[in-house]
Amino acid sequence: MRTTLALALPASEREGLQEALAAAGFGSLVGDGVADLPAILSHGSEVGIAIVDAGASPSDTIETVREALAASGRTIPVLYVADAAQLEDLSAGLGETDEILTRPVTAEGMRWRLEAMAIRAQVGPAGDASAVFASGHVQADWLAASPILSVFNPKGGVGKTTIATNLAAVFQLRREREVLLVDGDTVTGHVALSLGLPLGRALNDQFADEDAGEAHRTLLDIATKHASGIRIAALTNSPLSFAQIPPERVSEAIMEARHGVGAVIVDLHPSYSEVNLAVFAISDRILVPVTPDLPAIRSAVQLKEVATELGLVDRLALVVNRANSGVSVADIEATVGMKAVGEIRSAGMAFVWSSNVGRTAIEKFPRNKVCDDFELLADRIIKVHDPRTAQGTERDARSLLRSLLGRRLPAQA
Repeated sequence: MRTTLALALPASEREGLQEALAAAGFGSLVGDGVADLPAILSHGSEVGIAIVDAGASPSDTIETVREALAASGRTIPVLYVADAAQLEDLSAGLGETDEILTRPVTAEGMRWRLEAMAIRAQVGPAGDASAVFASGHVQADWLAASPILSVFNPKGGVGKTTIATNLAAVFQLRREREVLLVDGDTVTGHVALSLGLPLGRALNDQFADEDAGEAHRTLLDIATKHASGIRIAALTNSPLSFAQIPPERVSEAIMEARHGVGAVIVDLHPSYSEVNLAVFAISDRILVPVTPDLPAIRSAVQLKEVATELGLVDRLALVVNRANSGVSVADIEATVGMKAVGEIRSAGMAFVWSSNVGRTAIEKFPRNKVCDDFELLADRIIKVHDPRTAQGTERDARSLLRSLLGRRLPAQA
């Protein structure tokens, strides 16, 4: 049994919720509102999260919650269910691990929100903090076994999409890991085009529908499946919507999806946008493709300086693309100050021909030596990624995001 949840919600909003939570392995103790919370917490069960109706007066609700937690001797995260008009009043009084879920809500949407919240707060199963949880057919450690890999360089034209799509194909086809490939290039993204897919439903479209009262759907729900099995989803299909994409909701959506696949790969736009910073905050590895030319190397040096300032330098992983067709790999490593985790040789027209028929080079030219390079890169990532070290990327994502957003960073190189 996973942790027990305290549900201080109106009966109308509990309908179907207990069943959904039970199916996910959660226990629950229920009441009709915040007034019932003290009795729920005095039950004696190891309650891990409280879900509370914000009520008519959010400030009074917060105070009641604080008193109830203090009286029970507990320190647990609280999810406040509120109307959009109550956000400002609630936000001012939230605790460090508290969160808000705005109405309308669905049982399945709340279940996934609690999944993510339990992971960030490191709320383990009752009686066993190291146990494994099950979500339908998916099993994952509490410390998140599936890596989130972002692919980024502040310079364009270094092969980010080529590396993202072919690495995804290796994971999917040769390492039997289901992959969610996210087109995070909110301006010129063309992952779907490279793989011969029509533009599907984008995440910002789903956000708009949810804000209008539609049911919650995950990135996996809206993704389009490629013939290789890779699932493809985009943050947006229009650069005009770029400014409206909420960075924190993007990171929430990606963390939610990581437990339904074996790896998440995010192909990012070459800029230090707030959306990119949000993805950096939850990434286990930030793959940095660099081509053997001075402008690309200079951009990688700048990125390392920025990452050092932001406290993210330990997540960077240098990937030399078109290796040994210009500046040597050794000189690139010495200049950037990072050891390359992968070297992808120049494959001439193989990538162009593959893209023209909507496939990756891994599928179209499986015996090409460049496929060996991608296999080695995938294996090194798997070896380096220890799920126990993923603790920080999920548990500390909110505090890291708060420190990153609003920073003045270099313009696109």
